[in-house]
Amino acid sequence: MTAVTDEDQGNDNGTRKADGRWDDGLIARRAAAAATRGTAEPVPRAPADDEPDPQVEAYAPADGPLPTRLDALRELVGLSRARLDRDTLAEAGRVLDEAAARQRLSSRHTVIAVAGATGSGKSTLFNALAGATISDTGLRRPTTSQPIACSWTDGAAGLLDRLAVPGRLRRRPHPGPAASDEALQGLVLVDLPDHDSAATEHRAQVDRVLALVDAVIWVVDPEKYADAALHERYLRPLAGHAEVTFVVLNQTDRLPGEAADLVLDDLRRLLDEDGIAVGEHGEPGATVMSLSALTGDGVPELRELLGRFVQDRTAATRRLSADVDAAAARLRPVYVAGGRAGLGERARDAFTDRLAEAVGAAAAGQAAEREWRRNASRACGTPWLRLWRWYENRGLPGSLDRMGQALTPPEEELTARQRVEQAVRTVADDAAEGLPGPWAQAVREAAFTGAEGLPEALDDLAVRAGAPGAGKRGGETETETGRDTGAGAQPGGARPAKPPRPKWWPVAVLAQASMTLLQIFGGLWLVGQIVGVLEPGLVTPALIMLAGVVGGPLVEWACAAAIRGPARRYGQDAERRLREAAAGCGRARVLDPVAAELARYREVRERYVTVTKFSTTGR
Repeated sequence: MTAVTDEDQGNDNGTRKADGRWDDGLIARRAAAAATRGTAEPVPRAPADDEPDPQVEAYAPADGPLPTRLDALRELVGLSRARLDRDTLAEAGRVLDEAAARQRLSSRHTVIAVAGATGSGKSTLFNALAGATISDTGLRRPTTSQPIACSWTDGAAGLLDRLAVPGRLRRRPHPGPAASDEALQGLVLVDLPDHDSAATEHRAQVDRVLALVDAVIWVVDPEKYADAALHERYLRPLAGHAEVTFVVLNQTDRLPGEAADLVLDDLRRLLDEDGIAVGEHGEPGATVMSLSALTGDGVPELRELLGRFVQDRTAATRRLSADVDAAAARLRPVYVAGGRAGLGERARDAFTDRLAEAVGAAAAGQAAEREWRRNASRACGTPWLRLWRWYENRGLPGSLDRMGQALTPPEEELTARQRVEQAVRTVADDAAEGLPGPWAQAVREAAFTGAEGLPEALDDLAVRAGAPGAGKRGGETETETGRDTGAGAQPGGARPAKPPRPKWWPVAVLAQASMTLLQIFGGLWLVGQIVGVLEPGLVTPALIMLAGVVGGPLVEWACAAAIRGPARRYGQDAERRLREAAAGCGRARVLDPVAAELARYREVRERYVTVTKFSTTGR
């Protein structure tokens, strides 16, 4: 690191003189010079390391939104760590750390940095405000290699330690009007190296200190006030810190006539293009003025502005608030996006419909209705029809039931799985619509993670409900998995229970039995007459037998008409139960995790709104 002057470089660490006196650098040389002149003026010095620091109250910001915003930002970062990468949250974390560090230090002091380009005269202005030659000036560049601080009151050691200003570069203003100015009590002025220095370490010093001070005075000259490096690297990114920014046009003594006003107007125009609000007519914003640090023209006005600024004691709060605004602006893309986030009832219903279709709820309802009708036919049908069905159930070639025992093609199972996956993708896209990128990705991951094993779970539900084709794999048949397809199947693939029968079914069975008895009685009567056991008379037994033959199908037809409504309701109830079971499975595995992610996003969004609600920069 280049020393303040060439002579200082050899004496920074202290050297022993021939007369035994200890020369510790610039302060000692000035003391020796003062003794030689016989003057009695005291020498500005920093407190010795072994002297106790004055007790200073901790930072106590006035009642305002800043503590609430900091708490909300801290909660926002905590809730987002699992969803956002570390780099995205790095700036917000830095702001929180710096805010906590600043709040532990003195609230009676306002730290203001004096920054500028090479040759802008910032060190001259620094000395003019301090009333003494504290920071060396001259033609040799750079003249300032490390931050030099001047504190008007005691108790700023912690603040200067935070800025890493070494003890040998801490000064006090020269006794006189500047040092005794009551308005400046509490001011800590820091002269920075040139921000455009060829030495990389000098620029690094500037960037580091600018991130920690409460306010900054930018000193520009008529030649470099429009320098792109100044505007693009510093002023434009710090546009939100306008209320703690002073822009001073120095060296106006070099401008003839009204040229200073013209240059100052052009400087205001450039600041406006940078997005920096200029405080005029009582409006909040940056302070822009012109002066000549060399001649002293305008310096008293700047000192007066600084006095009011220091006594207000809100610079640190305003700086921290602006830092929060800047951090919130960087985080906006990951918390705010176009559209309304959420999962509406229409999307939920569509998801349920797709799962019901995949699980075969409609087919299960139809099968349950057919089962009800089949049981009714068995109970109310003629004995001859039952006998025929028994013959079919024996599995003889050509029977209808046997023909229905075809193997389930693997493509059917694959199609059902694809339907489930498509349903999950659709509901995930609907839920992620309108969310910022990281949160949309988190919602999709929650949906896809929860959907693992969902097709198998739905297949198990279908097996338990007795849905057609459910639970069948490659070479399994309906006989192997249970061929009854009625709703209400028992767990484990057991044969489903038969549907309940109406109370009037025994009456129908009795009527059908009566018709059968009539047929048998009439038939036996006719046989008896034929063999000669009974007297001839064909009309009566024929009519009795005909009544039984006709009455049986009539009873069966009447029962079929009567069971049509109950069978339909039974099928609808079976479909509803399977649909609700599929919906519950999908809700537990997919919708609930998605809803949890959406709730988490709404929570962090509320925190983000709290952070930006009381923005001081309108960001």
